[in-house]
Amino acid sequence: MAIENLGHEHEFEPQFGLPERLPSDEFIVWQGAPDVAALAYSAFHFKKLALYFAVLIAACAWPALEEGAGFTAVLLAIKWIVPLAIIAMATVWMLAYFTVRTTVYTITNKRVVMRLGIVLTVSFNLPLMQLASADVRVLQNGYGDITLALKGADRIGWVHLWPSVRPWRIAKPEPTLRAVPDVQMVAAKLRDAWTHNTGLAANAVEVTGASQNERLEGSFLQVSAT
Repeated sequence: MAIENLGHEHEFEPQFGLPERLPSDEFIVWQGAPDVAALAYSAFHFKKLALYFAVLIAACAWPALEEGAGFTAVLLAIKWIVPLAIIAMATVWMLAYFTVRTTVYTITNKRVVMRLGIVLTVSFNLPLMQLASADVRVLQNGYGDITLALKGADRIGWVHLWPSVRPWRIAKPEPTLRAVPDVQMVAAKLRDAWTHNTGLAANAVEVTGASQNERLEGSFLQVSAT
């Protein structure tokens, strides 16, 4: 079974999160979506954006504060940057929110299906037999990312996947289940389904510290903690 890109408007889904009803010999192992806050912090770098605007606001206010100007003068010094910061941060948060509202990740006993897209909804069908490896990045509070490396020459456009894609892997994008809750449990279900499909043993290796970005060759499941 080849990897498929199945365009589909989710309002008319015959089965939630899926472009078609599952055949009788296939069933859902896990289904879920990213968490808004976890996605905003990890994929959209919301905290870094907030820090950036905090520094800009401080830089704009500092000359007035240094001169001992009153409260009104300080407000005038930051009157443009504060609304800009609010608009920018609200926009990023809303983008994360609408991404979550339109994203569904499904793991069945035979494949991973990713329903993505705020404006144009598409579904990517990733057969478990086509997965070469999976990397798990554990975030805070049990959330995390599960990155899937594809076998052979199969390739999905980075733009089509974003933000459900591994950062900085442009040449051969790696689909990623971003900011999923209880990521260790989801990874275990994926590992079991992959093992049952392929008949091969999947190795789970905990990776921490300086080596956390290294891929272990030959291992289907690699876990890193940030």
